[in-house]
Amino acid sequence: MIKYKLICKNCKNSFDSWFSSSKEFEKLKKIKLINCNFCNSIKVVKSLMAPNVLNNLDKNSNAKNKQEHKLKYFKNKIKRYQKFIKNNLEYVGDDFSYEARSIHYNLKKKTKGIYGKATKEQVKELNDEGIETQTIPWIEDKEN
Repeated sequence: MIKYKLICKNCKNSFDSWFSSSKEFEKLKKIKLINCNFCNSIKVVKSLMAPNVLNNLDKNSNAKNKQEHKLKYFKNKIKRYQKFIKNNLEYVGDDFSYEARSIHYNLKKKTKGIYGKATKEQVKELNDEGIETQTIPWIEDKEN
């Protein structure tokens, strides 16, 4: 599709019109099917038009802004989860696997849940033993 700014030589008004191609415009003009929207004259010509480059840049910019907004939204959501976890669970660091097994097999009575660090392999082993774990992305406070 192509959009042209057209000018009527009869009444001097201008208007926009869409065509499937530049050849289509020429074809319709030749068989006198293009007429003025204001006075119905067939003395219509194309005017010079600048390409609409800024709109494409704006669209890219808008898409980038939307992406950045979504990223910020999800980071804030993760930070809220982290705050909840820090306030309600006990941090056990690298001893997460050991502590999780101790709680699961009732070797240690915990009144508070735990969170900490574990490798993917350790998490898989815990899950294979029937010890339910959850993995969440963790954002360090120093990250923007």
